Amino acid sequence: MITGRVWKFGDDINTDLMLPGPLLTASEEEQRRGVFSANRPGWVDQVQPGDILIGGRNFGTGSSRPAARSLRNLGLGALIAESINGLFFRNAVSFGFLALECPGIHAAFEESHTAEIAIDTWTVRNRDTGAVLPMSPVPEQLLSLMTSGGIYPLLEKQGLIAPKQVS
Repeated sequence: MITGRVWKFGDDINTDLMLPGPLLTASEEEQRRGVFSANRPGWVDQVQPGDILIGGRNFGTGSSRPAARSLRNLGLGALIAESINGLFFRNAVSFGFLALECPGIHAAFEESHTAEIAIDTWTVRNRDTGAVLPMSPVPEQLLSLMTSGGIYPLLEKQGLIAPKQVS
């Protein structure tokens, strides 16, 4: 079970908002600090580890920049959206960030409500209202990548790439 405070964002949230262009060559820490700085200044200072992002339709539209990595690096527990842009979803899998689709999710939560995600039953529950919604299941291999750090740690473990050097 994943439980966290909800932060709501609307439809067509672009990766440019999550990871602004001037930060593309910055360090991961600088990128993390800049998440949503254009439309929610100071938001990164309010987010707590395990918090959950609720999105509308087509969350993650835009470029293939590693915005999912920045959301993961913030410590968010998951993203649940009405629908997720395919390119953003692939990046979420690759970077180990749990991204799930759930029709009706945006209307079922208000910001600061508490969400409980049950992967075993593919449901999400609003702890404040009691509403329970079915989520769209994710294939086991993709879910495993999202919950175990992503593709890079898997490739390192298999000896297919060199371990990341920590400076």
